[in-house]
Amino acid sequence: MNAISLLLIGVLMFLFGWFVYSKLVAGEILKLDNNFVTPAHELKDNVDYVPTNKFVLWGHHFTAVAGAAPIVGPAIAVQWGWFPAFLWVVLGTVFFAGIHDMCALWASVRNQGKSIGTICQYYVGSKVGQLFMVVIFLVLLMVNAAFGVIIAKESVEHPTTIIPAWGAIVVALMMGQAIYRFKMNLGIVTLIGVVCLYALVPLGVYVPVELPANIGGFDAIRQWVVILFIYAGIASILPVWMLLQPRDYVNGIQLFIGLLLLYSSILIVNPSVLAPHVIPAVSQPGGWHIIVPILFITVACGAISGFHGIVSSGTTSKQVDKEKDVRFVGYLGAVGEGSLALGTIISCVAGVGLLAANSGLSPETWIDFKHGAGNFASGGGAIVNAGIGLPIEAAQTLLSLMLILFAATTMDAGIRLQRYIIQEWGEIYKIPFLKKNGIATLVAVITSFLLAINGIGESGQNEVAIWPLFGATNQILASLTLLTIAVILIRSKRVGGSLAVLIPMTFILTMAFWGALIKCVEFYKAQNWLLFGIDILVIIVTILVVLSALSTISKVLRNKE
Repeated sequence: MNAISLLLIGVLMFLFGWFVYSKLVAGEILKLDNNFVTPAHELKDNVDYVPTNKFVLWGHHFTAVAGAAPIVGPAIAVQWGWFPAFLWVVLGTVFFAGIHDMCALWASVRNQGKSIGTICQYYVGSKVGQLFMVVIFLVLLMVNAAFGVIIAKESVEHPTTIIPAWGAIVVALMMGQAIYRFKMNLGIVTLIGVVCLYALVPLGVYVPVELPANIGGFDAIRQWVVILFIYAGIASILPVWMLLQPRDYVNGIQLFIGLLLLYSSILIVNPSVLAPHVIPAVSQPGGWHIIVPILFITVACGAISGFHGIVSSGTTSKQVDKEKDVRFVGYLGAVGEGSLALGTIISCVAGVGLLAANSGLSPETWIDFKHGAGNFASGGGAIVNAGIGLPIEAAQTLLSLMLILFAATTMDAGIRLQRYIIQEWGEIYKIPFLKKNGIATLVAVITSFLLAINGIGESGQNEVAIWPLFGATNQILASLTLLTIAVILIRSKRVGGSLAVLIPMTFILTMAFWGALIKCVEFYKAQNWLLFGIDILVIIVTILVVLSALSTISKVLRNKE
């Protein structure tokens, strides 16, 4: 097997998804209509509700949902062989993630830009919907804390990325002013912004930035965590057009460029896939239990992700200009993430062989496919180096910077989404001060910061423990989102069309719930009571939402509602 074969099969499937399957679902099931007045126009406030060019909005949505997860998950999964991870990423993107993201965005646009938790209250039941929102908040809490620590550690380990990573904020602020205040041409602004972003890379190499080893008992990693959450809190309050949109947009462009370099280099070099299609233990009788269900909660983002539904029904739905943009933004956002996951798999299973050969080592004895995300930067950099001649240090720096920037944009969106949830709670429970932007943001920042500083990332063991729990919870959220959408479609007398969401919902709910039960037992045995408690809460809410949704569907089908 060679890398080109994997690349071509994956890309052809993504094209089928865009030109055939998504078009069918958008037209025949969702019935997207540009005459419908979207929340961006109905509730326009130029802060959260802002009608946005679909290309700019795609950039925001794509980068907000991507983060580090479509790199980390597939990079871990290839330790069991390339075939299971490849198959799940490709089929998951086309038939699961794309439909999930597009339908979640549509449902929110049709309900004044409300979050998927609030929509669940409307269509499934008030009490169950409120519990659903608790789980959404916990997922956002884990995402923000985990990504904050990931960025902090990368900043300490790679001080050459500090200037370009933080310089991207300045570039984004300037782009926001140029596009919205001065009405400059989007193409020209994009070109200047991308050039400025990449021009900061060599400056960062020459001027690395390192924080003091200790300030007030805080080591460098914790200092970066403090700085990151102060920034995220400020960024979440600013109007979306000022920072969030242009930052996500330019990061989307730089990821597109990075993937173009990587994919072009794969076509030029065509490295051999050195990893086995499955490891021997999996191919043995009964060996499937090694990867089922753990594969489906490890490769979360990149195949399907509940976090995407939170973003789709959070920041993105409030910025959709025309309803038919839902297909472009939602489905292609998932395809973009799937493309990143596909590139990660190829980098890990083929690129590391080139790196070993360039170092004069024997790939058979040197390569370890368990190195995770580290193999993405090292292996991908080796492919780009061999393909287009970019110095390997520069190539690896670009891929590492990609990881940091995407983790940061997800964190930006995550804090803002937490604020939305808290404000919705203030409205539901009649707590006036929680409706205020400042108070809601402060609650979101403090809770995420405390989890990051005291729990996640404090040791390698904690990082390993939190990832599968996040994956299981994330996938359960995806299945509950699909179930809520199925209820909406059935109530709209589109029972046949609901199968497009009910079939993937049933599969991923089974895998994720199974995985959550396994992790619950493991947390109990390890006496990790914090994660055990979160897991138990997720399991209980899942059962309540599913039973309530099935009851609602049964009543509708019997024409009692």
